[in-house]
Parts: sequence; structure tokens; C-alpha cells
Amino acid sequence: MPQKKRTTPNKPIEEEKPTVNQAAADKPVEESSQSVYDADEIQETEKDVDITEFAERMDLNIVCRGDNELLHFSTFNISRPGLQLAGYYKHFAPERVQIMGQMEMTYLQQMTHDARKTACETLMKHPIPCLIVTATLPPCDELIAAAQKYNRVLLTSKVRTTPFVNKLSLYLSELLAPSVTIHGVLMDLYGVGVLLIGESGIGKSETALSLVERGHRLVADDAVTISRIGDRLDGTCPDMIRYFMELRGIGIIDIKAMYGASAVQLVKKIDMVVKLEAWDDKMRYTRLGAPEESYTILGVKKPLHIVPVKPGRNLAIILEAAARTHRLNDLGFNAMDELNERLRGNNKK
Repeated sequence: MPQKKRTTPNKPIEEEKPTVNQAAADKPVEESSQSVYDADEIQETEKDVDITEFAERMDLNIVCRGDNELLHFSTFNISRPGLQLAGYYKHFAPERVQIMGQMEMTYLQQMTHDARKTACETLMKHPIPCLIVTATLPPCDELIAAAQKYNRVLLTSKVRTTPFVNKLSLYLSELLAPSVTIHGVLMDLYGVGVLLIGESGIGKSETALSLVERGHRLVADDAVTISRIGDRLDGTCPDMIRYFMELRGIGIIDIKAMYGASAVQLVKKIDMVVKLEAWDDKMRYTRLGAPEESYTILGVKKPLHIVPVKPGRNLAIILEAAARTHRLNDLGFNAMDELNERLRGNNKK
């Protein structure tokens, strides 16, 4: 099968840089540091997307694609080349998706034929991923001819420019979001995304199964793929092991098949991290809930709770309490502050 071509035929294809996921395979995650890849280690990712798939996803019409099969996206930034049509190319970023709305198309229409042809060809000479014309105005003949001449991808949308830019920005932000896959379990407890981490064999999967039995949802077991979108961390499961769980002594079980679709969830925002570790009598564990520790993933800090594990402790109930406490804290209620208020009131008496 012939290899699909990218949309930058005049630009040599450089060797792909390793993504965060690839880096994770070479660099073990040290949980004792309470962080997974700080902000200065995040690399912007690049993705190739099939043109037809992209057009269907964004509800676009393909006007010209040349011999290209793939769109190469390397940034989630978007440009509107109004200044470029006027001849100003200083600081022009050709790696961005270019969008022309009613204003740009009206500007082209008021030009003479020769000036319009020159403006369109000068723009299309640059190795842009694609050019999208929005609103109701169709692309002019000179723009279509320039796209065909320089083998560029030209698309149109019936949506107005501003809502389309918002939709495309969200799509690119999710597509190019930096990500990392770590060992752990992700659950949805009362709407709170709880990431369970800890050494292998500490009981993460067994705890997750107990929580599923109690009506909560499993997102990922054993491997959690985390993406950073803005300051939000979204977790999901790799396709190969989605909804599967490994139980020592039993084997692999399918949570969705056993408990139904209501017991699983595809994606969940991570709100807090719980680290399970073996009980150590020499350690002093938090008993009052302060000070609060944090765990950093892809440069974003999340509240961290270290829960010691020993026979007789009901971890499912403990995690439910942690999730409920997190929700109360978001609403402005803190049990420690309430206790301090009562103590101060008692002292005054």
C-alpha cells in the first residue's frame, strides 16, 4: 500500500521527535518525587490526520486536496492571513491552519484579477497545513487555482468564522495535548476523578473492583493515559486494555461485560490523587488533613492523599470519604476549619 503524503510537499519531512509517551518508556516515573513530568519537560506534540476524516469531523467540504492524504498539525494556534493578502509576511507562521472569513474574501474580491492572483499564489507558496474558507462566500477562482498549482489543501465551511474558530481550537487542543501514560487506576467517585497510584500488588485493582460493586465507575485499570488540555488533566485508558481489569489469582475480567455500561466511563477529569502504600509503623500519617500535599502531572498540581494499607482497613469506604471531602472542600466547607472554630468558641467560654 503506498504511503500517504502529508500536506507539506515542499518541506522536507524531519525525523519525528519523541512524544511524552515515548519518553515515558525510557524514563521511569519516580512516584516518591510526587510528580510526573514537570512543565519544563512537556513537548508540543505533532499529529497526522486523514483529510477525509478531518473534513467529516469538522463538517467541511473538500474543494482541493491535490495528491495529499494527510494533514500535518504541529500547533493548535490558528491564523487569519488578512495581512498576508496585503503583502506583509514578516512573522508569518505557515505551520498554522489558515482561516479566511468574510472580511478576507471581500478584500480579495475588490482586487483586480492580477493582484488577486498574485496574493493567492504568494500565500499558497508557503507550506501551510490547509486553508479553510468560512461563512457563505465561496473561494474565488484564483484561490482554487493557486491551491491546485502548489498542491495545497483547500476546504470550506458553512459555519460563521468565530464559532468555527472556537470549534477548531478545541479540536486541535485535544488532538495535540501533551500526554503521558502512568501505572495506576482511574475511578469516578461521586463525580470526582480519583487517580490511584502505588506499587504493583498494593491492591489498587481490588479496591477499584470494590468501588465498582458499590456503584462507581471505572475509567482505567493498570495504565492511565493522561492528557493536559489547558490546566485540566483528562484521563482515559489505552484502547487495547479498555474496561479490562487484572485480578491476581483470578486473571483478566471485563468490567463492562460483568457490570454493564453504567460501571465504566471513557474519559474523566482528574481531580485528586490517592497513593496507596504499605503501612509503616515508623511513619507519621496525616490524621487531621493538614497540611495538604500535592502531586504534579504534566506541570499541573493535584491534591495528594497518602493512604496506608494494612489488613482490616476498608479502602473503598476510605476513598469514598476522600471523594466526598474533596467535593465539600470545593463548596467551601473544611472539617478542620470547623473543628478549629469550635475549639476557639470553647476557649472563649
